[in-house]
Amino acid sequence: MKKVNGNEIIQLFESWSPKKLACMPNDPIGLAIGTLNKEVTKVLVTLDVTDAVVEEAIAEGCELIIAHHPPIFFKLANLRTDNPQGKLYEKLIKNDIAVYAAHTNLDVAQGGVNDLLADALGLQQRQILEHTYSEQLMKLAVFVPVEYATTVRTALATAGAGQIGQYDTCSFSVLGEGRFRALEGANPFVGEIGEVQQETEQKIEVVFPTWMKNKVLKAMLNVHPYEEPAYDLFVMALETNEQGLGRIGKLAEPMTLKQFAEFVKVQLDVPCVRVVGPVEGLVSKVAVVGGDGNKYIRTAKRAGADVFVTGDIGFHMAQDAEVQGLSIVDPGHHVEKVMIKGVVEKMATLCSEKKLPVEFIQSQIHTEPFTFI
Repeated sequence: MKKVNGNEIIQLFESWSPKKLACMPNDPIGLAIGTLNKEVTKVLVTLDVTDAVVEEAIAEGCELIIAHHPPIFFKLANLRTDNPQGKLYEKLIKNDIAVYAAHTNLDVAQGGVNDLLADALGLQQRQILEHTYSEQLMKLAVFVPVEYATTVRTALATAGAGQIGQYDTCSFSVLGEGRFRALEGANPFVGEIGEVQQETEQKIEVVFPTWMKNKVLKAMLNVHPYEEPAYDLFVMALETNEQGLGRIGKLAEPMTLKQFAEFVKVQLDVPCVRVVGPVEGLVSKVAVVGGDGNKYIRTAKRAGADVFVTGDIGFHMAQDAEVQGLSIVDPGHHVEKVMIKGVVEKMATLCSEKKLPVEFIQSQIHTEPFTFI
């Protein structure tokens, strides 16, 4: 059976939820404890890394834990094993269990925490609540002999250039005439040294994100027949791949705030919720942010939400929302547990496609610190 290195698993994970999507300054995402450079057969997926979760990973024979909440959130001044947190790290290291954290990047990722919450609430016509990430576009215009145009276009598309929304292999071509004279020491593909050469060429234009520039240029230069290809690069005002935090959408049918609160309890599997707003008022447009959404109250209101579903709402923020006419349903921070099942299903699919024999296990440990009486 093929042995799978931990780095292979995380490379697949980051193809879905890349670190660049993180929207909190200095978010401690990525490998937090241990090493990925080892064989991994079982991965435990959890919201939090607690002592009970580590014991679960040991019992299941897991070599890697993928968590949403980073186990080391602030820089350590020391690592003492005579306190609870230090003992936790010691247990992980002694049992050779690595911990990888995906925090706000998993919140933002398509199919991540906020999409999973929106799915659970059945939100339709869904949009991003707060845009936090986009990629600036560049355009490459390259001049190619007609008989090599297909070869160059194919190489550019294979490198990832020419993807626009849900379309790929996009390009534009126009015929023209190129002129040049090869000087002493040149090795021209066509023409003679010292003579002006006229050649029918295609101008091929493609767009791509700026971070892809070196890869695209290398692909073009590798197949272009000319010793010195002529090309232009432009930085465009347009951006692509807009992503962000939170989601906003509509319910299939309007509900009273009271009915919606009961619906949230069932759909997000919580014993109770806190509610702000007139309980008999109708709500239809819903904004949702997993975790602590205090600073997105005004964003939700500007987006036209009738009700905002998020956790950890403070007293004064609740008052502000009430004054603005925005209802709130607070089911607590722990509803982010939806990521456990979501990550397991997504990673199982990605690994299956790559034929990587890895088992992903949903943590059964309840890490909600509050007891509701």
